[in-house]
Order: sequence, then structure tokens, then C-alpha cells
Amino acid sequence: MPFVEVNGIKLYYEVHGDGYPLFILHGYGATSKVWIGQIDALSKNYKVIAYDQRSSGNSDHPSEDYTLDTLVEDLKGLMDFLKIDKAHLMGQSMGGWVSQNFALKYPDRVNKLVLIGTNHKGAGLYILKNTLIDLYELAQTSKEEAFWKYAKLMHHRNFLKEMKADPKKKFYGLWSTEDLMEELTENKMTPDDYERFEKAGSMHNLLDRLPEVKHPAIIIGGSNDKMSPKLVMDEMHAKLPNSTIKIFENSGHHVFIERAPEVNDLIIDFLNK
Repeated sequence: MPFVEVNGIKLYYEVHGDGYPLFILHGYGATSKVWIGQIDALSKNYKVIAYDQRSSGNSDHPSEDYTLDTLVEDLKGLMDFLKIDKAHLMGQSMGGWVSQNFALKYPDRVNKLVLIGTNHKGAGLYILKNTLIDLYELAQTSKEEAFWKYAKLMHHRNFLKEMKADPKKKFYGLWSTEDLMEELTENKMTPDDYERFEKAGSMHNLLDRLPEVKHPAIIIGGSNDKMSPKLVMDEMHAKLPNSTIKIFENSGHHVFIERAPEVNDLIIDFLNK
């Protein structure tokens, strides 16, 4: 597995395809494997770099606290290692927070921004942290029960019914419910990791600074997102001077999974303009 030492830790990363570089950043409690519906499609057009943020997946799980800026510097370190001066950034949820802060700190190193199911502030993340720690404890005795409780938070109820009806079904020929269950339960995050990641994310508060982000940006969300409500994404759209927005009806926080082909086409069309 490819690792790079940056910013005092080892990060796990993968590179798929050729073309203009596109870094994709997962959200809180996830790993780079959450992009199971995107990597194949996007890597036909771009050099896609997916990585596990610190405290997640196969990357190092440090025993000391860090800040949101640390996560920004992790991304910069990976870009420097790969000798990539400028790239598109695509972040989902907390990955979108890192992307926004990176664009403000290093504007010359960002081309376009794809912000999925994300928002402009980290307030309330502690509620999700407590839920994920509870699910971590539950997974010690029943991984399946823990997954379904997690899925209820992330997915629209109609999609949840489809997932439960046939966990082996390959949605869009890309992934099954069993694949998603593996991504969650094999994450390797511990309660300490959730605590540190939450402390860093809670520092995110950029509504007043979003007008400084001049990059072309697209905001993609779900109408029934419990983590990043449509109202919050509308606020971001109003503040980002060069943004467009697309809200998918009857979709949840993981709209990029639920509506993968449509989301992929939207991203490719936006990046190709």
C-alpha cells in the first residue's frame, strides 16, 4: 500500500487515472473507500488522488490532538510529495471543510472546488461524534446493527429500503450494501480518534470568509441531508461568489452514493467547463 510521510505522520493514498489532478477528501468517520461510486468514473477523466485523512483508515492515528489547519497541511504535504502545484479539490462533509480552508490558505494551488454535503461551520459535530462512538461500541458485538443505525443517519429512507431489500445488490454496477458495511466497520477509528477529529473539525467557521474564495465552485447536496441541511448549503452558495448549487431531491447526506451516476456526470461537466 502506498504511504507518504507528511507533517509528522504517514498518510495512506491511492492514485487512479491520468490527466489533471483531482484530490478527493472523505468526511468525518469515513475513509477513502467511501468514494467507491466515484473513482472509476472520475479517473477516466482526471488523475484522482484519494487518501485517508489522519486518524482514519490506513493512515496514522496520532495520540495527540491537532487542529483543522493540521489537516490542511496534510493535504499540502501530499500535494508537495506528488509534485502537484495546482489541482481540483473535491470534499464531502468534513472533507469539504478542509477543502474550503485549504482554498483560503493556498488559493494559488486550487483550480476548482467540488463541495458535497458540506457546510460552513463545524458546530454540532460533537453530536455526530457521540453517535459514532456509540456505534463503535455497538460494532464490537454486532457490526451489522451498527451499520444500519449509521446508514439511517446518512441515507434517505427510500434508499435505505432498497439497501435492506437486497444487501448483495450491486447499485449501478458499482457497489453493494455489503461493500458499504465493510467500509464503515473496517475503518480502524477508535473513540480517541473520533474525539481528536471532532476537535479539529469544530474549529471550522467560515461563513464570513467565503466571499474570499474566488474559485469556481459547485455545491452538491441532498434535500433530506440531516448533517448539512439545504438551508446551510444555500447560505454557502449565497456567500461563494463563483458558485453553482445542485440539490438532489429525496437524497441524504451520502447523496454521492445514492445518486452516483448523476453526481459523477455533474462533477465531470463542471470540471470540464
